[in-house]
Amino acid sequence: MNKAEVNKDPTTQRESFTQLLGQLAHNSAAVVHDEIELVIQRIREKVKISRSGVVMVVTGVVISFAAFLSLCAALIIGLTSYMNPVIAALTTGVALAFIGIVIVLIGYRQLKKAIPEI
Repeated sequence: MNKAEVNKDPTTQRESFTQLLGQLAHNSAAVVHDEIELVIQRIREKVKISRSGVVMVVTGVVISFAAFLSLCAALIIGLTSYMNPVIAALTTGVALAFIGIVIVLIGYRQLKKAIPEI
């Protein structure tokens, strides 16, 4: 047989085409799998970085809260030279509660604007 006649055999061409499609499917699946693994790895790295950032923020908030309480105590102690200690503590508490309520209301209005009603 001549070489040209062997290459024109439709059975050989179908088998090689089928093999090529099989390899293409296998390679495509491998690429998709590798891409998914890469995305998962990137997400894990970002979560690790975010976790350490969150820990730092929480630590800062706790320390700031302790500082705020110390300043409140200093305010109460300072006011005791002008008024009764109980009244100084109540005055400080009422003033801080008022400031807190104003901040909450401002935040609530901003959230109400940002979130559409259902």
